[in-house]
Amino acid sequence: MSESGHSQPGMYGQGRRRRRRRGDRDAGPPGQNLSGPSRDREYQPRERRVHTHNVTHTDAVYAKPSQNAPVGGAPVLEKPIMLMKARDDGGKPGTPPEAAAQPTGPGPSKMEKEGQRPTQPVYQIQNRGMGASASSSAVDPMVGQSKLIPPEKMKHSIKLVDDQMNWCDSAMEYLRDQTDMLVVGVIGLQGAGKSTIMSLLSANTPEEDQRAYVFRAQTQEIKERGGNQSTGIDFFITQERVIFLDTQPMLSPSILDHLINNDRKLPPEYNLPHTYVEMQSLQIAAFLFTVCHVVIVVQDWFTDLNLYRFLQTAEMLKPSTPSASHDSAGSSGNDDGAEYYPHIVFLQNKARRDDFCPRNLKNMHMVVDKLMAHSHLKYKGTLSMLDCNIFPGLGQDYLTTEVNMFLLPVQENDGEDNLTKAGSGTYPLFSLLPGYRGHPAFSTMVSKLRSQILAMPRCQLSHTILTEKNWFHYAARIWDGVKKSSALSEYSRLLC
Repeated sequence: MSESGHSQPGMYGQGRRRRRRRGDRDAGPPGQNLSGPSRDREYQPRERRVHTHNVTHTDAVYAKPSQNAPVGGAPVLEKPIMLMKARDDGGKPGTPPEAAAQPTGPGPSKMEKEGQRPTQPVYQIQNRGMGASASSSAVDPMVGQSKLIPPEKMKHSIKLVDDQMNWCDSAMEYLRDQTDMLVVGVIGLQGAGKSTIMSLLSANTPEEDQRAYVFRAQTQEIKERGGNQSTGIDFFITQERVIFLDTQPMLSPSILDHLINNDRKLPPEYNLPHTYVEMQSLQIAAFLFTVCHVVIVVQDWFTDLNLYRFLQTAEMLKPSTPSASHDSAGSSGNDDGAEYYPHIVFLQNKARRDDFCPRNLKNMHMVVDKLMAHSHLKYKGTLSMLDCNIFPGLGQDYLTTEVNMFLLPVQENDGEDNLTKAGSGTYPLFSLLPGYRGHPAFSTMVSKLRSQILAMPRCQLSHTILTEKNWFHYAARIWDGVKKSSALSEYSRLLC
């Protein structure tokens, strides 16, 4: 103290007297405030800010229990209130959220862990093989499920069997685990228009440029030198889950000429080149008869008897349907001894005007019915030109033996006026009308054919239900069995 008896500031240092902080108070009995009457009010929580570097954390604020409980009453316990506030600064990648939420100070970390409420988990489903489509934007955080992504669209066909008759696995990435599919194959002689028709049925229109077709057609240069465009078996699947298989020409003279001129080494079981070419064609036809729902036989004139002999030989050499295993017994309606045969459609491409005459159409159906009378292939009852309203004057009973036959006219060129105008001696109004063609336009006929093909029955290919991926493995097994078939080897020995 000073001489006047007053205390001087700073006389008592920190070692003598220290001002108590709020956090160092001693807890007293309920209802007693040790800080004096001037501070007798409820404590208001303040936001605690902790600044750290390179550590991701969340600020949490709790309300302490009230220290102004009424005297003589039971203490009132309040639940801790947690306020979550995200920090702007990002933390290190890979830091777990539990470690990031721990405070750095000596606060009540145990109470913070116990007071946390569990949040709704969000699961992200990763779609492999979809590239940028499997991003996090495809996940709905409210539902926790992945949004439906459309199947990947193919731009062009790929190889299922290459020119060396080897199986390719590149088509596996486009297939899915679903059973609603339709498999359509095509066979025919060289230059009949198989690739063009398959492109029009799958993804293209007659108005598009043929160079943009999914199945490449013959170019003018290849036509001039008598070559073939397709080799092996080409694969294409649409977003409607329809699988199209385009094949190399059957009994192709260009493939035979290539074997002879290039002196390619033949397999040991084949002595002559023409035998090898015929056996290749029979292998492809027998393979399609086993793995396809619909097989289209394309002809550009009516008709070649050797083609029907070829179809009957391929049917005879067709591998038998594998029997159901003991695990899948009873999973399908087919009997164990039943053989599978596809629907076959005879397509007359580049048909002339006289072919659309009802009398000629009836004769064509009668000839095909006589030639296929002893076949097990389903060649009638599933496709009809009379149902397409192409011949509006004919009744349903006009064709008593209607087979699966369809006629396509010659495709018109966009740059030429193929519609013959009426003569100049007629009235001006009639000179503007197109001439009589005897059939609808080519695009109309293709549209009607496509609707008929896609409406074909989808029977089971085997005794078990196959998904798209199961079909791929099943087809690979059938192709390997066809190449090693003893029946084909015996038939080739007889040819030699």
